[in-house]
Amino acid sequence: MNEILTETLKKLNVGEMFEYTGKLIVMRDAAQKRLVEMEDNGKTLPVELKNALVFYAGPTFSKGNIIIGPTTSKRMDRFLEFLGRHGVIGTIGKGERTPEGVETIKKYKMIYFVTPSGCAAYLGKKIKSWKVVAFEDLGPEAVYEIEVENFPLLVVISAL
Repeated sequence: MNEILTETLKKLNVGEMFEYTGKLIVMRDAAQKRLVEMEDNGKTLPVELKNALVFYAGPTFSKGNIIIGPTTSKRMDRFLEFLGRHGVIGTIGKGERTPEGVETIKKYKMIYFVTPSGCAAYLGKKIKSWKVVAFEDLGPEAVYEIEVENFPLLVVISAL
């Protein structure tokens, strides 16, 4: 992510739709837990999180296509402080955040988007490339980097 993206995101208002083109880091519970454990043990993280947009999802693959839909965000709030400390600019998922999650978003000046659920095949068509960047042994719960084009997002919380 770069400063141009940050400036673009700062201009968005709550309730505004946004079609994002660029890179996303994809991960869920198991990967975030492992990243926290690595940090606690003084190990170098295998993924750069500074200025990243993190998409809470676990992709599946069918007939050469990637199928991906958002995961419930409030389940991820226990890791939000970790993401904020590492400079994540925003997260993408579905549903509400916990009160603690909202406070963490404000504390670290982040943005929270939702993306449509129930249409994973459609979202998969927005992915132009993907690769596993960490924890391949976790399968769909590995950390992925995906390149998306016109990925639909709705601003729910913005503290930028």
